[in-house]
Amino acid sequence: MGLREYRRKRDFKATPEPSGRSRRGARRGRPAGRAFVVQKHAASHLHYDFRLELDGTLKSWAVPKGPSLDPADKRLAMQVEDHPIEYGGFEGTIPKGEYGGGTVLLWDRGTWEPAGDPQKSYRDGNLKFALRGRKLRGSWALVRMHGRQRGDGKRSWLLIKERDAEARTGASARVVETRPKSVSTGRTLERIAKPKDRPREPGPTRKARASSLPRFIQPQLATLVDAAPTGDAWLHEMKYDGYRILARIARGKVTLESRNGNDWTEKFPAIVHAATRLPLDQAMLDGEVAVLLPDGTTSFQALQNALSGTHAGRLVYMVFDLLHLDGSDLTGARLEDRKAELAALFKKAGKAAEPLRYSDHVVGGGPQVFAKACRLGLEGIVSKRRDAVYRGTRSRDWLKVKCSKRQEIVIGGYTEPAGTRVGLGALLGGVHEGGRLVYAGKIGTGFSDRTLRDLKASLAARERSSCPFAERPSGVGRAHWVKPDLVAEVSFSEWTDDGRMRHPAFLGLRKDKAAASVVRERPRPVAAVARRTGPSRSPTRRPRVRVHARA
Repeated sequence: MGLREYRRKRDFKATPEPSGRSRRGARRGRPAGRAFVVQKHAASHLHYDFRLELDGTLKSWAVPKGPSLDPADKRLAMQVEDHPIEYGGFEGTIPKGEYGGGTVLLWDRGTWEPAGDPQKSYRDGNLKFALRGRKLRGSWALVRMHGRQRGDGKRSWLLIKERDAEARTGASARVVETRPKSVSTGRTLERIAKPKDRPREPGPTRKARASSLPRFIQPQLATLVDAAPTGDAWLHEMKYDGYRILARIARGKVTLESRNGNDWTEKFPAIVHAATRLPLDQAMLDGEVAVLLPDGTTSFQALQNALSGTHAGRLVYMVFDLLHLDGSDLTGARLEDRKAELAALFKKAGKAAEPLRYSDHVVGGGPQVFAKACRLGLEGIVSKRRDAVYRGTRSRDWLKVKCSKRQEIVIGGYTEPAGTRVGLGALLGGVHEGGRLVYAGKIGTGFSDRTLRDLKASLAARERSSCPFAERPSGVGRAHWVKPDLVAEVSFSEWTDDGRMRHPAFLGLRKDKAAASVVRERPRPVAAVARRTGPSRSPTRRPRVRVHARA
């Protein structure tokens, strides 16, 4: 289409939208590669603008109901004029009376990878692709509806989520409801619409607001860094070696969901029962289910054994955040205030809350806290800004630093066992890079005989004839290739120059994480990530708390 129609409809002296006449800044603030963006647009009718970068512009569709993660939901997508690349960073208000007048919120952005020739697929009206965004991930399709072209040039398509590990059903599929805020500024449409409102660093004035209990809240994730941040602007928690779980409590009914929205309620009946004894009516808790060993550490392998009924240690739910409480949405409150409410709640509950436990913290002294955590044999620590609001995405407000190297890998194949070994010889693992599954190494240690047999049964059911890696690994002998939808966690000593893990050991399957989300994790320099862009208040009181869980 080009940009002629886009420019014809707009008066750039009146609207803040980019004209697209200059490419300067076109890539500012957006990922490298093919960009995609979804903008929530409160024009005459609320809708979502879905845009894919192709041939130098953003191909654009208006989706009235917004994207859904449920493959059964075929969302109508009306194709509109191409938009300039710069539009991918636009968030603000188009004046009333101008074309598209209303508020625009940057709802999601990232990169996309086509399946096959994108130009041909677009012309044929059957465009399949993978998204790597903050909210939308995995495989999708845009399919043109024949015979539905309108007289104004708008063409009817369907936006469909493919069936893969990122697909959801029920409440967790309604991502436009559970994650309504801007991925750029954390604002709502209402805040963006205020004339004097500007993005700002969350501070102590952010408070709770009245709200009904949501069905699901996307968990906030931490950014991996190479060292703990310094200064009293940060608090530090133990990093638990378990499964991230959100607990929704609604008048005695408890639902436990994993970070990707899977229902795990039946897996942890003791935790469900304990949650009903908390002194509250409605709440949303965020924490980690783990096995607490006698020395106060947690173990992912012990948790795997617990799920199979052969563990030694106590199953606990370490709760570190409170997102909703009795009609109040706390996600806009300061972290330290949320934790104060949570601590008071557990103090009131007393021993009745077991095996739920409050996850304590230390203020300041990050490097010292991290060093002590490593001496105690812990996985590491999570450092969080004390004044930060809760954002359902990976951000610089939460940082994680590990005592040893760990990596999630996608299982793409396995080798035959040798000698007296049972089940399988080694796993062949990979990570996603640039939309491709790249081989990352052979994992041959860390298994029990039972684990080897269970893995062999699961992988045999997933066998396929073709290699799922972008390039066939060398030196693996006769390999069995499998559908790459299982995720394992491994420990290793270092990355080699050719991108392989040195001395990897199997720790367990990550049934709480989607294969499409697994990428190579490299720590970022803490000095760059933790840099403050706004004012921070440094409270004078420093609570005396322990760095490890209470046994």
